[in-house]
Amino acid sequence: MSDRIPMTRAGYDKLKAEVDELETVEMPKITQRLAAARAEGDLSENAEYHGARESQGMLQAKINMIRDKLARAVIVERPKEAGDEVVFGATVVVQDLEFGDNEEFVLVGAGEEDYDAGKINVASPLAQGLLGRKVGEKVSIDVPAGTMKFKILEVRFD
Repeated sequence: MSDRIPMTRAGYDKLKAEVDELETVEMPKITQRLAAARAEGDLSENAEYHGARESQGMLQAKINMIRDKLARAVIVERPKEAGDEVVFGATVVVQDLEFGDNEEFVLVGAGEEDYDAGKINVASPLAQGLLGRKVGEKVSIDVPAGTMKFKILEVRFD
C-alpha cells in the first residue's frame, strides 16, 4: 500500500505517542508475562504462556499498523481563512434533508477521528462525498447505511 494518508500535525503526534507507549510500556509488560510463564516449565500445556504469546502478536500487529500509517502520513496544514468549499480540516455544518436537523462534521486525518464528537476521517465515504462541495449545494452521499442527503450550510475553520 502506497496510498498517502492526510493528517494534521496533531493527529500525527497522537499516533506517534500511541506507538511509543505501546513499544516502551505495553510490550515490556507482555515480555515479563512471557518470561514468568516460561519459568513455570512445560510450555505445551501452559495457558498463561500461550495467552501472553497471543497478546504479544496482537500488540505487534497494532504497532505495525500504526507505524504503516505514520510512514504513509502526509501532514496537511489547515487553511488560515474560511472559504465556501469543503476541504481537509474544515468544519462543515449541514442540514439533513431527510430529518431536517443540522449536523456538524470536522474532516480530520487518520488517528484523529472521533465519531461521537463529529470528527470524521477524510477517507470515509461521508467525508469524500462532502469534499470539494460549496456552501448552498445539496449533496447525496452513498454510505454503508444507505444514501444521506444534505444541504451544506457553512464551512469554517475552528
